[in-house]
Amino acid sequence: MKTKLLNRGPERTYAVVLETGEDPIECLTRFARNEKLDCARFTAIGAFASALLGFFDLQKRDYEHIAIEQQTEVLSIVGDIALGAGGQPQLHAHAVLGRRDGSACGGHLIRASVRPTLEVMLVEAPSYLRRRTDAATGLALIDLSSWSLTPRP
Repeated sequence: MKTKLLNRGPERTYAVVLETGEDPIECLTRFARNEKLDCARFTAIGAFASALLGFFDLQKRDYEHIAIEQQTEVLSIVGDIALGAGGQPQLHAHAVLGRRDGSACGGHLIRASVRPTLEVMLVEAPSYLRRRTDAATGLALIDLSSWSLTPRP
């Protein structure tokens, strides 16, 4: 993973480039921890050798896995970062992947293997958000009551 700070603030903007074999969830989570990101948004394009997507089943309160075991174009990844349990940054990302025949598949991005690259543009917000576990679904959802217009210290 290679990174470059493009704008220092008040909303830091980063270019993050992943290389073959790297997992975007693992890399971006590590990056968020290292940079102490507690509220950010990101988009990405590139390609995957394989991916595991998820579709959330409300009745089961769990993700049904969708394994993609082929080279795909990453048509779009859209995601955010907010503080989760224990005050650690937690990613939430959805991906749309294009197959060779032009068909697409999408869902919650659980893991993937980059090949040959993934180009991520990440923008930090000047304040923070927190996630709280929703009792009805078991999902860690953004809790807007924790949001403050006051910038973080």
